Amino acid sequence: MALPDNIVFCQDVNLELNAFFSKNQYSKVAVLVDNNTKQHCYHLVQSVIPEHILIEIKSGEEQKNLNTCQQIWNELTINAFDRKSLFVNIGGGVIGDMGGFCAATYKRGIDFINIPTTLLAQVDASIGGKLGIDFQNFKNHIGIFQNPKSVFLDAVFFNTLHPLELRSGYAEIVKHCLIADGKKFNEIVTVSYEDLDWFELTRHSVAIKNKVVREDPTEKGLRKILNFGHTIGHAIESFYLDNSNKKLLHGEAIAIGMICESYLSNKKRTLSINELDRIVDYLLKIYNSKPINAEDIEGIIKLTRQDKKNEGDKIKCSLLNRIGDCAYNIEIDHQDIKASIEYFNNLLSI
Repeated sequence: MALPDNIVFCQDVNLELNAFFSKNQYSKVAVLVDNNTKQHCYHLVQSVIPEHILIEIKSGEEQKNLNTCQQIWNELTINAFDRKSLFVNIGGGVIGDMGGFCAATYKRGIDFINIPTTLLAQVDASIGGKLGIDFQNFKNHIGIFQNPKSVFLDAVFFNTLHPLELRSGYAEIVKHCLIADGKKFNEIVTVSYEDLDWFELTRHSVAIKNKVVREDPTEKGLRKILNFGHTIGHAIESFYLDNSNKKLLHGEAIAIGMICESYLSNKKRTLSINELDRIVDYLLKIYNSKPINAEDIEGIIKLTRQDKKNEGDKIKCSLLNRIGDCAYNIEIDHQDIKASIEYFNNLLSI
């Protein structure tokens, strides 16, 4: 499968950045980091980025909001950035989503590049041009479509990650296999997690996402399959966003979402019970999931009403016909969601 024109797979990210800046001249450059990427990642590329201002924000999904955007826009305004400027995002999905959103809306848009430092950002958030921020605890509620000028992918940044962050990103790789490459799913389940080839899996995931995005860049149809596991997963992630004791990483929540939506795929589509069991067994082996409290289920269900795939009052979901084949715009209701979460909880009690 072909790779996007703006994606650069790097053996040495500094060489590739040098080449980029030798071909592209900008009036001013800003670099966006959070406190984690400033400490662990910024120094790896700092010397090859032309003279620039550094904008630092706090880390975490809870920072992905309009208040932080105002901080970023204010820095650009104070430093008199014009439309010939460049914005450089160094970080994970929060930095890429919000930094790209700020760049694409500042003075109606300036160029930006992404240097994603997490597995999740490399295989998902940096590909496809979705930019946005959270609003009133709804994930990516305000946003636009705009592709970065370039995205530089280098596995060297994985060495800076906590193991839980790496595992979180892996959920999107599993998702890509489940929706579009059953053969690859059959392959990864036979390999121990510790022996997975991240470079090869990243290329595979980027190619799958790129193929889908090229056919449907603004998510009118086929691109909705990329949301498998996300209707319920995003609601679970959002519900616990402000609860420090139960807060989940994105991939942890999406893993639960994929289990729930695989269950619904068996009930509403043609996913066989054997395939359901294989998906569930693998995800439970990879992710140390905890049950959802019964009293939280109704609150989670309410959040699914804000899912961007919905039409009117109807909740629309992407479900599997079989491993490697996904359908979209499948209507589900509150009872379906409740049943799927109860199914997930029952798995953990067996």
